[in-house]
Amino acid sequence: MKFHKMNYILFDGPSRNALLPLTFTRPVADILIGIMTIRQKWESYLGSTTTTITEEYLSEKFPMVEMEENVMINASFLPNEKLVALIQDLEPNQAIFKGEEVVAFYTQESQEEVNFDSYEIIEFNDDCITVEHTWDIFSKNGSAIQEDFAFLTEDRKSQPIPKSVNVIAPENIFIEEGAKLEFVTLNASTGPIYIGKNAEIMEGSVIRGPFALCEGSVVKMAAKIYGPTTVGPHSKIGGEVNNSVLFAYSNKGHDGFLGNSVLGEWCNIGADSNNSNLKNNYEEVKLWSYETEGFAKTGLQFCGLIMGDHSKCGINTMFNTGTVIGVSANIFGAGFPRNFVPSFSWGGASGFTTYVTKKAFQTAKLVMGRRYIEFDEVEAAILEHVFEETKKWRKE
Repeated sequence: MKFHKMNYILFDGPSRNALLPLTFTRPVADILIGIMTIRQKWESYLGSTTTTITEEYLSEKFPMVEMEENVMINASFLPNEKLVALIQDLEPNQAIFKGEEVVAFYTQESQEEVNFDSYEIIEFNDDCITVEHTWDIFSKNGSAIQEDFAFLTEDRKSQPIPKSVNVIAPENIFIEEGAKLEFVTLNASTGPIYIGKNAEIMEGSVIRGPFALCEGSVVKMAAKIYGPTTVGPHSKIGGEVNNSVLFAYSNKGHDGFLGNSVLGEWCNIGADSNNSNLKNNYEEVKLWSYETEGFAKTGLQFCGLIMGDHSKCGINTMFNTGTVIGVSANIFGAGFPRNFVPSFSWGGASGFTTYVTKKAFQTAKLVMGRRYIEFDEVEAAILEHVFEETKKWRKE
């Protein structure tokens, strides 16, 4: 029986590069899937704060606190009761593996020295959700919403559903305090609907679960939303959206279609922009891979847009099936831009120039300032690093 409080550290693990461009600006643990980020899920289940082992250039924003005894957890694995129970029972020099992959281990040595030959290996054979590719974030979002919904709403009472709301399966709907919604249609027969604190769904919107609207977010008037979709904290969504995940502070506020997509933080999609999520020949979608520096098979027929933090597109932008856009790119103009746009690119179908950091930072300052968040030196240093690291893909 452990009486001292354990120190839990979430590490990026082998999937970090497969999750670029989203992990250029955050550890794997801070990816949003379902209703909470992976870190928030672990902290809720463990009843403990966590720190992070990640890339060095991210460590000032996402520090690691190392004690003499630490339990390391691979952030690609999402917690569930069975897995958490195993982790809480770990003794020094024990490691949990699922197949070939390490899930968690209890260590008393510094990180450079871990050799699993000297560990007692515990096999974890149950199911759990893993995030190992960018497309897992939308394709596994339905299961993640279900699990988070069950965890967050257990033994709690929802705010009442307003009388003007058209509702199917109200027992699958949970409304946090301060949320506003009138004259909307919610169909939770296809999956749960979670409406976060101080969020708003404007009139005329039609939503099918599974759906998560996180704290302070807004669904604009007459939006059509198909689950499984998550709108991260303080984000805005409008038009037609299908099976997509928006991280915090991103906007797709207008008409136009977004499907089978993931947008990072501080993204903005211009009015009437559309993305294709199905190829004309119905073939499997390939997606740019930062690991192989080529296009990788996704195994998916439906796959839309993956967009890194701080990227924007102008009105009427068209994105091809399976487009990957890096960090801080600015896309505009007629025609389809290529389906891999490197970070800090400025332009569109007719070609790109480099979006220099000085200009990109001015925009970031303004965008974040509107939400009363400071674009500080720590943020600037991270983006400066990403700018240098992604140089090789920008054609001057």
